[in-house]
Amino acid sequence: MNKYEQMSNLLQENNGYLFTAQVEKEGISRTYLAKFVRENNLEKVAKGIYISQDTWADELYILQVCNPKIIYSGETALYLHGMIDREYTDICITVPPRFNQTRLRSKGVIVHQEKPAIYQLGIVEVETNYGNMVRTYNKERCICDIIKNRGNIEVQQFQTAMKTFMRDKTKDMSRLMLYGEQLKIRDEIMKYVEVML
Repeated sequence: MNKYEQMSNLLQENNGYLFTAQVEKEGISRTYLAKFVRENNLEKVAKGIYISQDTWADELYILQVCNPKIIYSGETALYLHGMIDREYTDICITVPPRFNQTRLRSKGVIVHQEKPAIYQLGIVEVETNYGNMVRTYNKERCICDIIKNRGNIEVQQFQTAMKTFMRDKTKDMSRLMLYGEQLKIRDEIMKYVEVML
């Protein structure tokens, strides 16, 4: 298999994305990559990330690839889980301590920083609308977060998310309570759960 075939395969395997780091890992020089990008009219969507002409740029996936430590949270996580009925207005993420947020904040991304134990609580991978996998918090953690940050979320969004969660047959109430204890909001969660069950 020649270098062009290798890059074509990578493009196909990655859902229309080609990553400089992956190409170099295969032992292909940047010179070959540049030529391949030119000849195939690939579009550069971020540093070291190219997409084919028939691929839609997936902003959540691209942001995740550029910043592997980010976890989608807040309104963005609710949207990814189908817990709200409209698209997120801002991208919300959670990052670990000592993560440099400046570049992301300058792009309009809402950044929350958490202690390691809280940051890692409930991480799952979900598929975006474009078929790419990104890291977000599970539904139970999302519910904890919206209850914890009740004042920062629209009433309608809050109600829709709560009702969607309560109707969800896959919800895990014991996990919700466990998270509530760890986030020190168990009593608040109980108030909402009692009303809605």
